[in-house]
Amino acid sequence: MIPFSASLRRLALSLALLLGAPATLAAQADPYILSNTEVIAIPASKLGRDYEVYVSLPAAYKPQGKRYAVLYVPDANYGFPVVRAIADRINRHGVGLEDFILVGLSYAKGDNPADSRRRDYTPTKGQRGSQPVPGQAGESAAYLQYLKTEVFPLIEKRYAADPARRLFIGHSYGGLLGLQALFTEPTLFSHYILGSASLWFDNRYFFAAEQQYANAHKRLPAKVRMYIGSYETPGKGPRYNKDTDMVGDQRDFVRQIQSHRYQGLDLQATVLQDEDHATLFPAMLSRGLMWALSKP
Repeated sequence: MIPFSASLRRLALSLALLLGAPATLAAQADPYILSNTEVIAIPASKLGRDYEVYVSLPAAYKPQGKRYAVLYVPDANYGFPVVRAIADRINRHGVGLEDFILVGLSYAKGDNPADSRRRDYTPTKGQRGSQPVPGQAGESAAYLQYLKTEVFPLIEKRYAADPARRLFIGHSYGGLLGLQALFTEPTLFSHYILGSASLWFDNRYFFAAEQQYANAHKRLPAKVRMYIGSYETPGKGPRYNKDTDMVGDQRDFVRQIQSHRYQGLDLQATVLQDEDHATLFPAMLSRGLMWALSKP
């Protein structure tokens, strides 16, 4: 077991607060400890910001003689414990996943999470219809460069990580971050699991980005699964979107990609029934894990 660090104590306290524990109780009680985990500070000097990565190792992790797939998840405040818990549950109930290293990508320290993810996961300054997206946006290319030059080398040096098996799972703006990698450097990750990707962003920016990629490339060497909830379309009732047809956006986007008949592309898209934007992540996660990491 990796020693419990001060950074992990802060993470445990943050999780307690996120889960609704009163501040006084969280401060007095012993924090919940996630075994085989570590928190590492990895500053982004070129961006002028500080980040952390949360690392979870398999229970039977052996640093010699084996290389492990690494699953990277942005929005780590939420995604990291959820991925870890669901992967463990799938394993305990006999489906069987291969051992993998989980890496959660934190928001910038000191930033509001909504501001951090809007800036780091989106490709442009952004429009929603005729209105600009509020706040700072459009730095996903720079953030991916930080992952490529700072985060990946550290993870692959410190742990028995397989550079050929980097997996990505992202939801909403996190899905846009995955698409940024897919259409600029597709081999950055071996598998892409993308849910509720905000394809409406900047008047469907990624429709044009994909077309630009197709104009210059015949190959798109990537394995991709896309998911959307059936309620992510305009309709009556609180679970439906108010004005954005994300179901239609995903359908149109997949059709456009398939029309280019890329060599090397494995793409499937699924509408998950009775899921909305808030509930989709756990449902897509279990399917994505079993697709990308099921034991032979």
